[in-house]
Amino acid sequence: MMANSVQTSLQAAQAEFQLLRQEYEQQLPQKIHLITSVGRSLLQEDWNLDKLRHLRLLSHRLMGSSATFEFADVSCAAHQVESCVDTLLRLDTPPTEKQRLQLQQALHQLNATLATTQLKAPAALFASKPADQTKQNSHVVFLVEDDPDLARYLSLSLSHFGYTVCHFEHVEGLQEAMQQVTPAAIIMDIVLPEGELAGTEAIATIQEGRDHPLPVLFISARDDLTARLQAVRAGGSAYFTKPVDAGELLTQLDILTNHDSREPYRVLIIEDDVPLANYYALILQQAGIMTSVVTDPLQVMSTLIDSNPDLILMDLYLPECNGIELAAILRQHGAYVGIPIVFLSAENGIERQLAAVRSGGDMFLTKPIQPDHLVAAILPRLQRSSILRSLIERDSLTGLLNHTKIKEQLCIEIQRASRQASALVLAMIDIDHFKRVNDTYGHLAGDRVLKNLSRLLQQRLRRADIIGRYGGEEFAIIFPDTDPSAAFHVVDEIRQGFAQMVQKTDNCEFLVTFSCGIAGFPQYLDATSLSKAADRALYEAKHQGRDRIVISEE
Repeated sequence: MMANSVQTSLQAAQAEFQLLRQEYEQQLPQKIHLITSVGRSLLQEDWNLDKLRHLRLLSHRLMGSSATFEFADVSCAAHQVESCVDTLLRLDTPPTEKQRLQLQQALHQLNATLATTQLKAPAALFASKPADQTKQNSHVVFLVEDDPDLARYLSLSLSHFGYTVCHFEHVEGLQEAMQQVTPAAIIMDIVLPEGELAGTEAIATIQEGRDHPLPVLFISARDDLTARLQAVRAGGSAYFTKPVDAGELLTQLDILTNHDSREPYRVLIIEDDVPLANYYALILQQAGIMTSVVTDPLQVMSTLIDSNPDLILMDLYLPECNGIELAAILRQHGAYVGIPIVFLSAENGIERQLAAVRSGGDMFLTKPIQPDHLVAAILPRLQRSSILRSLIERDSLTGLLNHTKIKEQLCIEIQRASRQASALVLAMIDIDHFKRVNDTYGHLAGDRVLKNLSRLLQQRLRRADIIGRYGGEEFAIIFPDTDPSAAFHVVDEIRQGFAQMVQKTDNCEFLVTFSCGIAGFPQYLDATSLSKAADRALYEAKHQGRDRIVISEE
């Protein structure tokens, strides 16, 4: 069933690519005629540098897009026009008759491709590979660890966040289980009773037989280069030395399995050639990545706020504002300094590519690019960016946004709500008598309560809702496109469920409640007034006896 579903998805993508290609073919005469018209005007009238630069932009764009859609003759002819123009742009004097003739011949050759270009069956958009025959479970993690205490600690820690951990003390147990189920990931000790590097050897064997390597997180008391090298060679995705911090391991595990993603990775495509932009969007969507497209670089700022991308894929040559300039502008904004920018262009000049990287780019890819290569280049950057953001923006205990990030996100969401004339709610939650919990049952029990509440919030709220740990036992929730009354009902259901959730320690059980204050936009027009109003409502809920929700009515 899974193999059939994958095959159907690939066939749908291939059909959509064929439609894009047909649309592009229909536009080719117009694109070529525009280039030849600008070129002839340039040759017949007074020499004009602005018009020459425009001709360079048009020919460069056609070279890249036609190669992508497999019109090799058109791409080659457009490249000849671009080469002639580049030569002329380097001159401080008007062109010679020979140079004019070369440009004229290049334009003629480009125009001649219209008569010979034919639509043929496109190559496969994605390589179709046989699916792995074992059933995959996105919540199951295999743990191979011969220390029962560590295994129990890790199993319990991961289970709080929705993972089902299957523990094996020996490699043999792992190998047998792999015949039945493909886990979301493997956590593997390196030193086992079978040998000093038994863990890496077992993983290397498992990975060899797979089309797509499994995420593997190695844990070990060894911190030497030999052990780390063997882990890398075996296909390890992460390495933790003992004693293992369960919070750090969980963060990596969430990212590698995409388990933490309340929604997929998001990529913003900035490309003025619409068919080409749609083509890249199709490729990334097939890889499970959400995409937004901007064809006018001067409109990028509003789309950035709306789409909140994890990565920007940008053409180098854009109208009005080129990619180098746009990257420099984006890096001026603190909120966008950390977003990876990947340039994708037919530009093959090393100086120009380096200039793009110096302006704030993280990588330069050259058109045309194979779909699998594009995905392979972008996914690791999305994952690394997610890891870095998690370390900077996430609370280590709960995995929620930290105080600084949730406040920053509130400002962004208010801007979006203001521009879209929509509602927004901020809810402030505080666990009742939390100090008493810590004093009575210990700080480990208190931490478990915080984790339980954070997990409950993540399970019950929408993907669009934004959750943060505001500090201590206080949490903040941003509800986009929601009014206070609707938010009240959602939080009240969570409040009732949390009050009935039995909190456990090693030797006793207890119950905990929380109070909540709610305030809404546009009643409060900025982040400061909205936060203060929600805080006052929270204080009132405490004053009224706790375990309740109050909506700010000022």
